[in-house]
Amino acid sequence: MLKTIIPMLFLMMVCHGETKPRVFGRMEKYPTRTGQKLVETTKAGRLSRGDKKKLAKAEAARYVELRKKGIDEVSNTEEAAALRNYRLRSKKRKGLLRKREASLASVLFPGVSPQEYQMSEDMIIYADLVESRKTQVPFEFYDLPVCPPPNLKFKKIRKNLGAKLQGHDTKPAPFGIKVKQGKGCTPICLVTLGGKKLRWMRKLVERQYRVQLTLDQLPVLMRSKELNYAVRGYPVGFRAPPSYTGLKSDEFYLYNHLRFTITYREDSSAFSGVRITGFDVHPVSIEHQLDGSDITPTSKISTCNDVGAADVVNNPNTYLALRTGPSGESVKVLYSYEVQWVASELPWADRWDVYLIGSPDDDIHYFAIVNSLMIVLFLTGAIATIMIRTLRKDITGYNEMQTLEEAQEETGWKLVHGDVFRRPEFSPMILSVAVGTGSQIGTAFFLSMLCLIMKLLNPMKKGQTLTTILVLYVLCGSVGGYVSARLYKFYDGKAWKLNSIYSATAFPGLLVCIFIILNVFLSFAGAATAVSFLTILALFALWICVSAPLVFIGSYFGLRAEKIEVPVKTNQIARVIPDTPWHVQPLVTITLGGILPFGSVCIELAFIMSALWLHQIYYVMGFLLIVLLILGATCSEVAIVMCYLQLCSEDHRWWWKSFWNCASAGGYLLLYALWFLGSRLDLVGVLPVAVYLTYMSMISLCFALFCGSVGVLATFWFNRTIYGAVKVD
Repeated sequence: MLKTIIPMLFLMMVCHGETKPRVFGRMEKYPTRTGQKLVETTKAGRLSRGDKKKLAKAEAARYVELRKKGIDEVSNTEEAAALRNYRLRSKKRKGLLRKREASLASVLFPGVSPQEYQMSEDMIIYADLVESRKTQVPFEFYDLPVCPPPNLKFKKIRKNLGAKLQGHDTKPAPFGIKVKQGKGCTPICLVTLGGKKLRWMRKLVERQYRVQLTLDQLPVLMRSKELNYAVRGYPVGFRAPPSYTGLKSDEFYLYNHLRFTITYREDSSAFSGVRITGFDVHPVSIEHQLDGSDITPTSKISTCNDVGAADVVNNPNTYLALRTGPSGESVKVLYSYEVQWVASELPWADRWDVYLIGSPDDDIHYFAIVNSLMIVLFLTGAIATIMIRTLRKDITGYNEMQTLEEAQEETGWKLVHGDVFRRPEFSPMILSVAVGTGSQIGTAFFLSMLCLIMKLLNPMKKGQTLTTILVLYVLCGSVGGYVSARLYKFYDGKAWKLNSIYSATAFPGLLVCIFIILNVFLSFAGAATAVSFLTILALFALWICVSAPLVFIGSYFGLRAEKIEVPVKTNQIARVIPDTPWHVQPLVTITLGGILPFGSVCIELAFIMSALWLHQIYYVMGFLLIVLLILGATCSEVAIVMCYLQLCSEDHRWWWKSFWNCASAGGYLLLYALWFLGSRLDLVGVLPVAVYLTYMSMISLCFALFCGSVGVLATFWFNRTIYGAVKVD
């Protein structure tokens, strides 16, 4: 009994998680019984609020009823499609204020139209990465000991810069497919595994690597009606415990036979040809009975395509083990596949529904937004009560002091008016460069989100989001140079050439050095993410030929602009700073200052981390833009409150403190990354952990620079405003 359930247990293990039914929301279409649907309520007129609630309750009850009957959500039946439609109803809405129903195809791939294929037309399955959630070192498909690519004419997919950095290099897979022409078991080639190759394949199986294939832009999918799950890609093999094999250690088996199921839709009244609506795979491990060493697709194999050959299925007695023979002979692997075409009524626009069944509900994103807004409202209330009322009282009291005796008795933040705009004591150049770099990062990210929201770019296209961020960061170099130069001029800095050079080279140079060192180790490991010399040269050219000149142009205009005016003069001799209370000590303010900015984005950050490191789909860029704006507002308000408390303690050294009070959020992000590594990831090996920590350190640095720059600029505006409202003798 145990032997028959091992493959099923393995499929459960590799699943991304059980999809639990949800019983809230609204669905436009829903089956009342097999083959029937509810009428579109919007066609009959707009419903009242009470009718909408009744309809929602009825749909939720019907959903629960069908799930109790055992109807799954992942198959191609009408009931399963309706259940998916109910689960994904909140994702199928477009619009900012007035939501309208849409398909996931229009949400994920705006402007993409379906492609029709004609009978017997050649189709190409593309092979992408071989990756694992247990390690962040992916490989290319043809790095594996597999059959060579077919001799077919195909349209080469152009890779963008982001795709190259992420290691995506799609190539035709060694499977021949024609439209609506099924294939029985077809051998491809014979491969011999031994020595290092065999040990490497065992390691890939142990670390649960999965092969990613695509057909008509659809990722290959493994789905189970019985277990109600769907997961992209198929595993290289599976691992069996000693209780199953009877051996002293675990045994590793290879999936060498693939059973493809391609679902399609035909509708001669609407379009001509065939539209692909599904691409499934069922991997099988089988030790074929070889009749010779010369294997071709037309060869007769007794366990594959010979007369009287049985169906190729997972049978414990015929599993292909990845182990050498008693005499140390190598393992001979015969790769084979079969293709089945199945007609379906599923519309082309709904073919992506099954891929998002296991993804987080949009209601969780709304909860993240509400959580962030509550933090902002709390801070805004604090500023409204403390700042506005207290400052108005302070300003009124200061302005009513008429005599010298009264002026000598004044306390609070007015006392430091002669020092509040004094240049930073420590390295004004480094501070100006850091603020300029943070401004450049924030502007680039904001513009990237705008482009994605306005459907100018496709967030689902491999590498396009990363390419957009890199290109816009380069093009926003003038913003960083301008902000840095204007601050440096305000500090009366003289080495303006050095300031411009640092603004252009410091941050990107640091990241490039880290990336090159990491790329060396990835190259030794043979990872697909190890970029070529030409890609590094392209990055260098983009930096030298585009980014640096734009930074110099921004610095030029920043230095040519008038010096920023402040309402008070700076004394020649700095005021003595008294002992400050504990709550304005740098260690306390830096520790507490970063909690609220990080807390405002922590929920959305969990989704982003899952998309980056757990290979999930993230496409809700509108939520990300809102969270970015909330983060900026939170950093501004935290910096202002901290600065006010510091000035009331007669401490005028606010420049660097306002930066670190908000930049410490980057430290909390790094701590969260460490927690994520220990709780959510199961990385194996030193290199995967090093890759993860390196990239998260770079992301945390960008996050810290952005938050710190917002804090400095907001505090500078605040000080100019309050001291401009006070009469100073």
